[in-house]
Amino acid sequence: MEGTKAEVGTLESSLLQIIQEHQQRSIRIRDQKDKAKRDALRSATHVSELLVDTVNGGVEESFINEKRIELEIRALVSTIIRYKKQTNQWLAASHGLNTILKEIGDFENWMKIMDFDCKSINAAIRNIHQT
Repeated sequence: MEGTKAEVGTLESSLLQIIQEHQQRSIRIRDQKDKAKRDALRSATHVSELLVDTVNGGVEESFINEKRIELEIRALVSTIIRYKKQTNQWLAASHGLNTILKEIGDFENWMKIMDFDCKSINAAIRNIHQT
């Protein structure tokens, strides 16, 4: 019986040792799993930050370009308005010049008619005076 007790004692101690080793391995595996999970989370966070920075960089550049384009549009609009005013002034001046030239042409025609009428009256008066 004592032999059996000794065998049971060694068997019991062997089982306890196996259970302890199993618990230690389980703890080690759980720690490794937790560490791997933290590392994966850290890596995923880093990747997402890089992606966000990349996307934000493009968005920021697009925003800056949009602001530059808006400033250029405003400058072009003011230039167009200035040219429009200048063109309207030139059109008014050329219209005025055309009107004056027409009036000069009308005056010249009137003068020719007056000259012809005066010559006709003068000829009629001479004819009357000679008769």
